[in-house]
Amino acid sequence: MFDDLDTDRRPLVLVWEVTQACGLACRHCRADARPQRHPDELTTTEGKRLLEDAAAFGDGQLVVLSGGDPLARDDLTELVAHGDDLGLRMTITPSGTRSLTPERVRDLGDAGIARMALSLDGSTRERHDAFRGEESFADTVEAAHAARDAGIPLQVNTTVCADTVDDLPAIRDRVRELGAVLWSVFFLVPVGRGRVLDPVSPERAEDAMAWLHEVSEAERFGVKTTEAPFYRRIGIQRAEAGETDGAAGRRGGITAGRGFAFVSHTGQVYPSGFLPESAGDVRERSVVDVYRNADLFESLRDPDGFSGKCGACEFRHVCGGSRSRAYAATGDPTGSDPLCPYVPEGYDGPLPERQRGPGDDGDRPEPAD
Repeated sequence: MFDDLDTDRRPLVLVWEVTQACGLACRHCRADARPQRHPDELTTTEGKRLLEDAAAFGDGQLVVLSGGDPLARDDLTELVAHGDDLGLRMTITPSGTRSLTPERVRDLGDAGIARMALSLDGSTRERHDAFRGEESFADTVEAAHAARDAGIPLQVNTTVCADTVDDLPAIRDRVRELGAVLWSVFFLVPVGRGRVLDPVSPERAEDAMAWLHEVSEAERFGVKTTEAPFYRRIGIQRAEAGETDGAAGRRGGITAGRGFAFVSHTGQVYPSGFLPESAGDVRERSVVDVYRNADLFESLRDPDGFSGKCGACEFRHVCGGSRSRAYAATGDPTGSDPLCPYVPEGYDGPLPERQRGPGDDGDRPEPAD
């Protein structure tokens, strides 16, 4: 499906933040979640209408139910079953809390959940819980085992920042042990509570992503990056240099507004949960119409219109840079991604303000076994 996807017409991934309520208060939380549900959340009826609209994108549209913690909604299995009945591919990103019991996991599987994504930000209980500021490691691992027992494919999400980058090899080992089918590695965008965390430097990010390519070639599980589309540029450069036997594809990557859309708990449609600029409201306009026709979304699908080095880069159509990070850094979603260190040959225009992090003194150990 990815090879034939027309990102002008439909997203590969449609995320619906069903609630911002969550029992955790993680330091990096994009949603700045809180214990109580918002009184203006989409209702069950409105949520079902959103799913019905999403089905108009086409067969098998992928829908991710996120939060907050989706389990905070008592109509969750009803919504999952409705989406499944519509032919949507329903997936979920629950929080690793005590409410995510094996019984709840089985109920979600019975309702039609096709994949469950759990966050693991440390290879040990001490590392994971320290990063999140909450005791969630044991509950997360238990839920991962419950998903396996229920026959639900598991995805593991990991945040990359200065606090976690050195632990990536050990987290990789955990991903393998848990039997995950996909490792989604998210490079920090400073939004929500994540503003207090230190990002890795551009050079450190480059090293980490080259290492992730090696992981993807060696492991049975897949590897994808989130908010780091220059992973694709690195793959192409490695293939051209003969560093890998695999041929790196040149199809466009998935970025905010280009193959990706996000609906907030109150129905606002954003290009990404990390790019909080609304292009419409699903209570007033179909999510399909917003995705296909809103000016903001159309601008994000036109890499030739990007400014700075991202707009001049020869990899702009297969990468395009993180639009969310450009927005967080400059307020302009079509600006340049400050995490990417690559400068196109012959480019002499302005460069984005560089992200700095531990290791910028020249001692930048990359993840190593």
